[in-house]
Amino acid sequence: MLEASSSYAQGGIAAVLDTEDSVEEHIRDTLIAGAGLCNEKTTRFIVENSKEAIEWLIALGVPFTKDETHKTGYHLTREGGHSHRRIIHAADATGAAVTSTLGQKIKAHPNITVLEEFIGLDLITSRTLGLEGNRVYGVYALDKQADEVVTIGAKHTILASGGTGKVYLYTTNPDTATGDGIAMGWRAGCRVGNMEFIQFHPTCLYHPHSKSFLISEAVRGEGGILRLPDGTRFMPKHDPRAELAPRDVVARAIDFEMKKHGLDHVNLDISYKPSSFVKEHFPNIYAHCTGTGHRHHAGTDSGGVAHYTCGGLVTDLKGHTDLDGLYAVGEVACTGLHGANRLASNSLLECMVIGKAAAEDILASEDVALPKIPDWDDSRVTDPDEEVAISHNWDELRRAMWDYVGIVRTNKRLERALNRIRLLSEEIHEYYSNFHVSNDLIELRNLVQTAELIVRSALDRKESRGLHYSRDYPETLAEAKETILTPERPQQLGD
Repeated sequence: MLEASSSYAQGGIAAVLDTEDSVEEHIRDTLIAGAGLCNEKTTRFIVENSKEAIEWLIALGVPFTKDETHKTGYHLTREGGHSHRRIIHAADATGAAVTSTLGQKIKAHPNITVLEEFIGLDLITSRTLGLEGNRVYGVYALDKQADEVVTIGAKHTILASGGTGKVYLYTTNPDTATGDGIAMGWRAGCRVGNMEFIQFHPTCLYHPHSKSFLISEAVRGEGGILRLPDGTRFMPKHDPRAELAPRDVVARAIDFEMKKHGLDHVNLDISYKPSSFVKEHFPNIYAHCTGTGHRHHAGTDSGGVAHYTCGGLVTDLKGHTDLDGLYAVGEVACTGLHGANRLASNSLLECMVIGKAAAEDILASEDVALPKIPDWDDSRVTDPDEEVAISHNWDELRRAMWDYVGIVRTNKRLERALNRIRLLSEEIHEYYSNFHVSNDLIELRNLVQTAELIVRSALDRKESRGLHYSRDYPETLAEAKETILTPERPQQLGD
């Protein structure tokens, strides 16, 4: 239940808690980072509700790091793109603190049944049941332990499945970030928005024998300096905000310096701070870096790894998607908050505020009757004779996305990626139509679908904006427009 990107969030939650800060300044910082594409109404709604969301978490017992010398009673850090210290955090493991606290409450609640080791397969809609209307009635899901597809009927369904970082070869995301909710919603008939804006986190541990490990934005917020291997600092020549520039700026600067000098990494240096400071503020990062042989006060940094999906299923401020009874909350959704580039630590805030709004909307909605839902029919498929096709296609997809749809893009690269994706999609569809589903097949099917949405969206944008930088269109257009894709038709079950 807790194996999701939220659990891995290190930095914290952006919120207006200090009297020296203001809602207007948080909104302004978000709009600037979003490169003109943020929805101002959405941004205001979420920021105005930030303090209430934090107070609710504190009341539930989330152990945010305290600072008795600060008027709020809590330590507030600063991250790239923020004009104030407004990031409340639980050391450098905020996501884990929030999800574990809420997880304990959920498991203890008498009216909540938690089903673990299940993966959604397809949404059950009016159309797939042959009924009038445009409503979702639950989901077909694979019970991984029993290895069978079960029917879960629901009057209201919330997709909170995270993003699609695993579509790239290198990512900070956990293995569950396979675009499941986005793909399921798209197949059911939901629009998607701004899928070209994939945030590459600029600071990640570089180690030849260690899995990608995020180095929190807060390390730069607390004074970390980006340097070339010879010690030269380079960020000031790329942006006046230097290391505190938004992530898209920092990631492109690192990419530029690595390509210019033929480097496989640059350094993130905080060695001038006392070791006690690093241990206190970044205990998990400290432990991980020392465990892999790095100096305790300096992290090393690769050129950026896939980190956050700024686009997703189009929703309103209550989490409504295009289908009645279907909500989307968090990274799976596109509310308009993040625009062309998410401001650091706005993600957990969005989850809390929109999640609360969705819950209140469901409680206030009229009751609906569940129709009779047929069981999943797999009578015409067989067991696969070999699994190598899945693993091969999985690897090929992720490498193609990494090589052709990364930090810097061209039309030629994108078209190559789209050609490969469509060939892979045909192979996967044939496999899906003939064999019993498995967890790996479901995830691969969803990844190839979200990969196509990312590339199609990138090809539609004839400019460079935020996280989408194209060598063919290096200028930013005067008018900022969202990229909205609409399914030609909702897919039938088994498509």
